[in-house]
Amino acid sequence: MNPGRSVVVPAILLAVMAALALGQRAVERAAAAQNRGAREAPRFEVDPRWPDIPDTVTMGEVTSVAVDRDDHVWILHRPETAPAVLEFDGSGRYLGGWGGPSDAYEWPAVAHGISVDYKNNVWVGGRGPDPPTDDMLLKFTAAGELLLQIGRRGASGGNADTLNLRQPADQFVHEGTNELLVADGYGNRRVIVFDADSGAYKRMWGGFGNRPVDGPAGQAESEPLDATGPGPDQFTNPPLEVTAVHCVTVANDGLVYVCDRDNRRIQVFDLDGTYRTQMFVNRTAESRRSASRVAFSPDPEQRFMYVADFNSRVVIVERETLEILDAFGSEGSGPGQFQGIHHLAADSDGNLYVAESAPGSRVQKFVLRGMERL
Repeated sequence: MNPGRSVVVPAILLAVMAALALGQRAVERAAAAQNRGAREAPRFEVDPRWPDIPDTVTMGEVTSVAVDRDDHVWILHRPETAPAVLEFDGSGRYLGGWGGPSDAYEWPAVAHGISVDYKNNVWVGGRGPDPPTDDMLLKFTAAGELLLQIGRRGASGGNADTLNLRQPADQFVHEGTNELLVADGYGNRRVIVFDADSGAYKRMWGGFGNRPVDGPAGQAESEPLDATGPGPDQFTNPPLEVTAVHCVTVANDGLVYVCDRDNRRIQVFDLDGTYRTQMFVNRTAESRRSASRVAFSPDPEQRFMYVADFNSRVVIVERETLEILDAFGSEGSGPGQFQGIHHLAADSDGNLYVAESAPGSRVQKFVLRGMERL
């Protein structure tokens, strides 16, 4: 070919080349759209060897589990004797324990919820129903030294009381504001917020952001629950063993997630209590206790939300859309099965720790094994 001459490409060849280019771009666009629309969810595998409980520790009725900033796992259970709080590392090695009745503080008659805040302080609440009721929340160092008590046993004045709780079910400290949010809980029907250091009251709200009010006891557990519409305007004010506001936690983007367990729903709020939206979990299940606790995947966006469904399964939710993607678990005592699933927590590697109350009375570790297409 003479380098001094221009090359003339036939028109038909140009047309073929253009068509091929357009076809390739169409394939690429279709593949990208498929990937964007692909439904996938995390896949977990139970570790049947976790944890390694020493012979000196007898596990009682497990009520709650939490993971701290070092990925240590904290278990709260109801033993006849101390320690009530047990600490393990991620491999399942026992690190120590403390807690239980003491002259130094009012330990709950029925221990219920444990959480560890961003400063590694440990919070413990209870749901003792018999007078005097557990109307307080305790803050400890990781070594078990009492730092703060909010409320006093048997002192609650109801939903308008800003000094005392009434059988608080769960709590979470938001790092951005250093605020303690309490799911209050078994006796009241509210989320109440305190300064996490001083215990000073800041604000409260009820279902849909309404003012929480005292009211008649909720439906008996044997009565059918309405499975249509948005549900009651207030969090359920339950009788006996049926619970109302069972969990509260704050995502990285500041959204507050509240488990209204017996209404089978999770409501979402801004930090100031402004209502955003809600989702229902297993609304037609035989047991009304479907939304017991939530945890998030450890990515910055916290793409996935995990819901402890008392009906023997963990529900996987796309957090942004609140779409239920998948679930795992079944009724039974074997590895990976559940009996009385009550709480759960996630570590920084995305593994889940699931606490079962009676009759399960154990914590199981589920190791993240990657993603799978649905």
